[in-house]
Amino acid sequence: MFGYVMPPLHTLPEAEAERFRRAYCGLCHTLGVRYGPAARFILNYDFTFLAILLSDPQEGGVGSGRCMANPLKRRDFLEPTPVLELAADESVILAYWQSRDGAADSGPLRGLKYRGAAGVLAPAYRRAAAFRPAFDENTRRQLCLLGELEAERCPSLDRAADAFATLLAGAAAEIADPTGRRVLGQLLYHLGRWVYLIDAADDLKEDAASGNYNPVALRFGLAEGRWTPEARREFAATLDHSIHMMATAFELWDFGVWRPLLESTLYTGLFQIGRAVLDGEFRKRRRMDTARKMGKQQTNDIQQPD
Repeated sequence: MFGYVMPPLHTLPEAEAERFRRAYCGLCHTLGVRYGPAARFILNYDFTFLAILLSDPQEGGVGSGRCMANPLKRRDFLEPTPVLELAADESVILAYWQSRDGAADSGPLRGLKYRGAAGVLAPAYRRAAAFRPAFDENTRRQLCLLGELEAERCPSLDRAADAFATLLAGAAAEIADPTGRRVLGQLLYHLGRWVYLIDAADDLKEDAASGNYNPVALRFGLAEGRWTPEARREFAATLDHSIHMMATAFELWDFGVWRPLLESTLYTGLFQIGRAVLDGEFRKRRRMDTARKMGKQQTNDIQQPD
C-alpha cells in the first residue's frame, strides 16, 4: 500500500480521532509483538485502514504503554486480536512484496533502499507467509501479472488496475462470515483499483522523466506527465466510479463503532486525496504535513500518526 488511504482526522470529533489512534497504535503493537521492533516501521495509514475494515463491530480491549517513538509518554492501544494479527500478517506480506517490486523498478542506486527494506523484512515475511500462505500466493501471482503487463507496456488501465485490485481483495479471504467476506472483498477490490490508479497519477512526472511504465500516461497519451483538461476529467470520473462502488459495498455491512471513521475516509478522505494528486499538490503536502507534525511534537509533545 502507498499511503493514500487517510481519514480526515482534523475534521473528526476528538473521540473518533482517538479511536483511530488506538487502532493505529494497536496495529503497531501487534506488529512488534508478532515480528519484532523493525516490523513497526512499515506501519502507515493504509494498513491501519485495512485493520479497521476487517475488525469486529466493537473495539477490543485497550492497553497502555510507552511508545518507542516517544518513550516519555504512555499511549493507549488496542490489544492484539485475531483480526489485528491478520492485518499485521497481511501488512508484512504487502510491505515485503512492495519493497521487492520497488527494487525491480529502480536502478542499482535508487533500488538500494528497497533492497535494504526487503532484506530487513525477509525473516518477518517468511513467518507471515507461513501464517497466510493463500494471501501470499495471491499477492505473488497478481504482482507477477503486473510485471508482465509492465514488460509489454500495456496501455489498458483496467487490466493493470484489476491485477492490484484482485491482490487487495484477497485480504478479506479469511473473514469467517460469508456475507462479510463477499462485501469486504468487493470493497477492497475497488479500493485496490483506486489506490493503483491514484499512485500511477501521482507518479506521472517522475515516470515520464525516468521512462518507467505508467498506464495512465499510456492510456491518455500524456506528454511529460502533464494532464490535458479532457484526460483529467475522464480520469477523475474513473476514480469517482471506484469510490462509488466502494460506497455501495460499504452500505451493505455493519461496521459498528468503526462506521464514522470508515465513512469519513470513503466519503471525504479519498476525494480529498484524489483532488490533491490531480492538482499536483499531494507529494508537497505530505512533506509539509510531516514537518508540521514534527514541529508540534517537539513543542507540545503531541503525538500524531505519521
